[in-house]
Amino acid sequence: MIRSVPLSLLVLGLSVAPVLAQPKGDPDWPCVQRKVSTLSPGTVWTGPDLAEAGAWGDDFEAAQLAQKIASRRTPLSEVDPLLDAFAETAGAEKGKRLTRVFAGVFEVLNGERNKVIAGIGRYAQGQRRMAERIRDEADKISATKDGPSAQDARDMPKEASELETKFAWDRRIFQERSQSLTYVCEVPTLLEQRLGEIARRIQARL
Repeated sequence: MIRSVPLSLLVLGLSVAPVLAQPKGDPDWPCVQRKVSTLSPGTVWTGPDLAEAGAWGDDFEAAQLAQKIASRRTPLSEVDPLLDAFAETAGAEKGKRLTRVFAGVFEVLNGERNKVIAGIGRYAQGQRRMAERIRDEADKISATKDGPSAQDARDMPKEASELETKFAWDRRIFQERSQSLTYVCEVPTLLEQRLGEIARRIQARL
């Protein structure tokens, strides 16, 4: 016999709201953290003008260092020794070359952050579509439950049982993705923090 729609559906319905509750102006931003679409160097950098330092990609050593320390695979504990080694051999243009290093770090991390933010938007859209599908499945289960065939388990349509199975599976996936989204939403903030910390360490050596 078709069971009544689980009470957890009501919980799901409530949980969709905060997960997909958007800050004003962007329906595809599901995170609690305020959305900042892109960063500007001035948010973390008070050193020399980046443009005056020259293109960071044209300075091979500066570019190589920027990409290494921007990578999250490089622990922050290794950043200081790498910067010190670079500064010791930077020559008379140490200030400009360190500025180029920051310019490279900024471009790498900001680019990575932009990709993460775009991915979060697509993730939120997928969650919203799944939430709508789950609600449709629940409505169909309720309609089957209230129908004449629901009075006798022997008359229960096979597709109704399959629908309940699909409903339970979709709900589980939705809830797991909602939990994952909490961690994904932290990534832009972690990248911002890394950028700010590296900027501080570079500026200390100018």
